[in-house]
Amino acid sequence: MAVKTSLTFTTFRNVVDGQLVDTQEHRHGINPASKLPSYDVPLATQKDLDTAVDAARTSFGEWSQTSVAERKQLVLKYADAIENERSGFVTLLTMEQGNLNYFADIAQLHMAEYEFGLAVRWIREMAEIDVPEEVIEDSADRITSVRYTPIGVVAAIVPWNYPILLATGKIAPALLTGNTIIIKPSPFTPYCGLKLAELAIGIFYPGVVQCLSGDDHLGPWITSHPGIDKISFAGSTATGKLVMQSASKTLKRVTLELGGNDPAIIFPDVDIAKTVPEIAFYAFLNSGQTCLCVKRIYVHESIYGKFREALVQHVKTLKTGDGTLEGVSHGPLQNAMQYERVKGFFAEVKAQELKIAIGGEIEPSDGYFITPTIIDNPPEESRIVEEEPFGPIVPILSWKTEDEVVGRANNTTMGFGASVWFSNTAETTRIARRLEAGTVRVNNHFDLSPKTPFGGVKESGIGVEWGSQGMRAYCNIQSIVVKKD
Repeated sequence: MAVKTSLTFTTFRNVVDGQLVDTQEHRHGINPASKLPSYDVPLATQKDLDTAVDAARTSFGEWSQTSVAERKQLVLKYADAIENERSGFVTLLTMEQGNLNYFADIAQLHMAEYEFGLAVRWIREMAEIDVPEEVIEDSADRITSVRYTPIGVVAAIVPWNYPILLATGKIAPALLTGNTIIIKPSPFTPYCGLKLAELAIGIFYPGVVQCLSGDDHLGPWITSHPGIDKISFAGSTATGKLVMQSASKTLKRVTLELGGNDPAIIFPDVDIAKTVPEIAFYAFLNSGQTCLCVKRIYVHESIYGKFREALVQHVKTLKTGDGTLEGVSHGPLQNAMQYERVKGFFAEVKAQELKIAIGGEIEPSDGYFITPTIIDNPPEESRIVEEEPFGPIVPILSWKTEDEVVGRANNTTMGFGASVWFSNTAETTRIARRLEAGTVRVNNHFDLSPKTPFGGVKESGIGVEWGSQGMRAYCNIQSIVVKKD
């Protein structure tokens, strides 16, 4: 039986105060597999932002006073509405982001379906998380409780690598905790975000969920706007610093989910045949355009040669191409800017005459395609080791002692994630505790849950999303102290 749908995926408007709103000027995204222009989208002005903020502040009064139970009910209804539009969103996601419409690599992931499924799951499971009032002291003199109250108007600045998941991962906690939200999708991937907000029109009060599509001016307007109370940002560390600088002028609350340079440490007792496909998958997932992809592969010297050769043989089986074509395992980079940045890493590898285990060439094509590439044991101070390419190029490095590899893994300004691969679970847990990262996984590198806090340390971010800790990040803390007679 066909599922009834309510959206069209060929026309796009901003969502302001419960209405679909066009603008005088327009822009468009680029399909990264063909470099051809996609549909026109609105180009928001500062006046459009002012109107959206006014609507969000007006609706906050009523929305923040609704019961938690009612908010959960409406948020779950919203998840159902999104799920009913699965086909349209999946096709749109492949067009704007380059995600695959077919299965990818060992996990047999239909990447666009995978992201869409996570986005719906995140909403539903975050609705199961409570942020109750807590009694923290009950003494002879006083009883003190702590409650978590909504902050106000939240602005969600969403990146281009996971435009659905990283939008719903901000929308759900903001709404569940009683805030209103304005979504700003990336100018590179504006389409899914606009449709997510359009679906919300028939479910929430006007002004509770809004979305503005714009150019590079819109972000600074948002981060400096006095009517916005919190910024939830995901993107590069460089841009995150600018967001924080701008938000500081009005002391906005901020959550910053930024870049990473994740190490994977491989111990000598691993099952090479089993581990290699997983490492390759986590290194090249979404063509390397993931903050918590494996960015540095540290392999013990006793198995380095065998592991490297097995990794090379596996990468030979990968196929780069248009995500709409069957048999493709890796799609394009999402935009020209990122494509040129990653090309710079390839040029530097050649200029430094680093050893290439596989790949290394960028063939001319109709899209932003780069073949998965592995650099063989480059110097620790080389750019490919020290920086995050955010593309399908990764170094594999040899190590001797635990202290040495832990020191090298921690020798970075980043600290998003890390993983340890070792058959001795007790030992891996001990080693994991030595690593400076927001999340350390054992014998896995991408095990995600909406109930687990998600964020980095060092220059990989401030604060966390998801989990009860992430929900509290959308709240003010209020202490109630009652003196006893």
